[in-house]
This record gives sequence, C-alpha cells and structure tokens, in this order.
Amino acid sequence: MITPRREKQLQELETKLGLSFLNKSLLSQSLTHSSYAHESKEKIGDNERLEFLGDAVIKLVTSEYLYNKFPGHNEGDLTKIRAVAISDDILATVSKKLKLGPFILLGSNEKRSGGIDRKSNLANAIEALIGAIYLDAGLGKARDVLLELLIPDMEKISKVGYIKDFKSALQEFVQKKKWGLPAYNVLKETGLKHRKTFLMEVKIKGERCGIGRGASKKEAEQAAARVALSRVNRRNTKPK
Repeated sequence: MITPRREKQLQELETKLGLSFLNKSLLSQSLTHSSYAHESKEKIGDNERLEFLGDAVIKLVTSEYLYNKFPGHNEGDLTKIRAVAISDDILATVSKKLKLGPFILLGSNEKRSGGIDRKSNLANAIEALIGAIYLDAGLGKARDVLLELLIPDMEKISKVGYIKDFKSALQEFVQKKKWGLPAYNVLKETGLKHRKTFLMEVKIKGERCGIGRGASKKEAEQAAARVALSRVNRRNTKPK
C-alpha cells in the first residue's frame, strides 16, 4: 500500500519525467531496493525483476537509435558506443541529474552505508524505472523518456576518438554481468623481430570470445576485445 507521503513523492517524480503512471505501485516498486523489501513487514516486491526487463528495453532502444543515427558506423563501433552509453557510469550520472536517489527506498543498513549515492543502486534504479514505464505505458513512451535522458551522452560518446579502448568497454560489460575479468593470451607471433604480428585471443569464463591481430600485443588485444564485445552484446548470454 502506498502511503500519502510516498504518493506525493512519486507525483513529484512523474512531473520530472513528464508522465503519469496508471499503476503507481509499479512506479514505487521500480524504486524499491531489495534491502528495503527484505526489511519490510509487508510483502512488497523489489525492483530486481524490473531491472532485468528495463535492461532489455534500454538495449533495444539504444540499438535502434544508434542504428538509424549512424548509418556509416560498423557493428563494432555501434557496439562500442552502446556499451559505454548504457554503462553503470552513464546510467548513474543520468540518475544523479534526475536526483533519483532520494526516491529510492533502501533498507536501514544500505542507507547507512551510503546506498543512496552508490553507483550500482542509481544505475539499477534507472533500468527498473524504464522497465516500469514499458509495462505501464508501452515501448513508445519508454523510448521517449529514455532517449531524452540518454541522447546527450550518446551524441558525446559517438564523436570520433571519444572511445578508444575496447578492452575497457569489454571489461566494464563483463563486470556488470559478474562474469569475471577477460583473459588475454598470445596464440601466435609471426614476422621479423622489428615487424612482428601478434595473434591474440580473449577468453571470458574460460571460453574464447574473440581473436584479434595486430602489430603489437596491445593492438592485438584491442582487436580481440572488439570482436568479443560485439559477440557478447549480440547474444547476451553468459559464456560457459
């Protein structure tokens, strides 16, 4: 049950977002951390399932936007831009711009430990919020709200040279998924000492996810990471 105080708070957020939820309980749930749900005497849902749904909606909407906005970009470049645009860093920044922290219901321990400003909580709340908007008002409204929030960052990220490091983008992606760190191995070295070519693989959870070639180990690692980033984004399944 939503208290009058909570309802007033949710109305304030709706005004910020420029929408009105038909199901206010869905909005409240999207901003309910699991720690709060566990401490509550009433049986209330947390935002983890909505976070799961919102993550999928965000991927679809940003992929569609980037596909149409940058027809000259190849798959690797689009993947790289998307990986950074929907990273915890960017989503947490968006949350801070919305001043979303005070709207999130947190358990007492989580609140005391600084959970209101924790990057993961802020990023997860945005994902859950988008999931809730999708369920309450449909994909079109979720797209409108999300793009208004993310377009400035996607425009900035898409500038040539802004993202140069596929390894960092891949590492952030797999860490968010809790898959562990990528492991790079040299498969082959060919050529003369001053003109060598390196063939490098990258493994995630022991599974080879990309192979790259370069004139240095670093260059080959970046090439392998680019392939892996595209692959794990496309299938979005955990390596075995």
